[in-house]
Amino acid sequence: MAETTADRVTRLLALVTYLHDHPGVPVPDVAAHFGTTEAQVLADVNLLWVAGTPGYFPDDLIDFSAEAMDHGELTLTDARGMDRPLRLSPAEALSLLVALRSLRELVASGVAASPDALESAIAKLAEATGDAASQAAAVQVRVSAEVPVDTLTAVRRSLAERRRLRLRYVSAADVVTDREVDPVELRSDGASWSLRAWCHRAEGPRTFRLDRILDVDVLTTPAADHPDLIEPQPWEEGRELTLELTSQARWVAEHTPVEEVEDLPDGALRVRLRAGDAAWLSNLLLSLGPAVRSVRPPEAAHDAAVRARAALAAYEHLS
Repeated sequence: MAETTADRVTRLLALVTYLHDHPGVPVPDVAAHFGTTEAQVLADVNLLWVAGTPGYFPDDLIDFSAEAMDHGELTLTDARGMDRPLRLSPAEALSLLVALRSLRELVASGVAASPDALESAIAKLAEATGDAASQAAAVQVRVSAEVPVDTLTAVRRSLAERRRLRLRYVSAADVVTDREVDPVELRSDGASWSLRAWCHRAEGPRTFRLDRILDVDVLTTPAADHPDLIEPQPWEEGRELTLELTSQARWVAEHTPVEEVEDLPDGALRVRLRAGDAAWLSNLLLSLGPAVRSVRPPEAAHDAAVRARAALAAYEHLS
């Protein structure tokens, strides 16, 4: 089974603490301790070597002894604070506890699931923060899902099974209608839920707020596909992406923190990285130009494409 990103991040964090407590440890011993290969340990160290705190100048990065590595040993010389447990200020702890309690309200409403991990996190944080936990307990937290759970469940079921829905719906003008729709996409803006669908009564696309659905039934009739109704969603910052680049862009792998580099037969390369800022990624892709062969997932390149088209449009009057 391929290693997940979460598994590797967990090992990377543990590796910093382990090397802090075991200076000069041989690479084979580290591999045996973490149940991985020596090559993977060295790859992890090389990744940590270009990680650090914001600024990312040499003094901001995690550092190791190059001389010790030449002798097959690992010595951590600068952990950039990662060898110490995180310390939250009272304000930070209070904000986090209130946010967790808000999420717990959604769990209770049925919008979210798996409450065990959430309760465990709240209990541990409350125990560790003391006074901040007492202040958080005094804050009244009420979160409404803004939609009956049965309605949300039915809509999600129809989307999963690709089946048509029958709705009894009240509009903003207080007009009640019965409709049959092909569900396309469920959305939430953090305050309300809505369903993007093809309405057979209106013979066109419509958006229905779930809190205005009076009654809903999942029909046995299969729903038709309407891919043209799905609007592009904003690229999620911090997502993992893969770039396939020509050899002229090899500097990206050398000067940018990447998680994996794969050399391709024609001299090109494929890099896997995690971009924490959509604007940074957009600037990178535009600066590389034709050196970019492909971007996965494709929506990660959406902002760059929009900016490129806008720039070209600004020069149209010159032609």
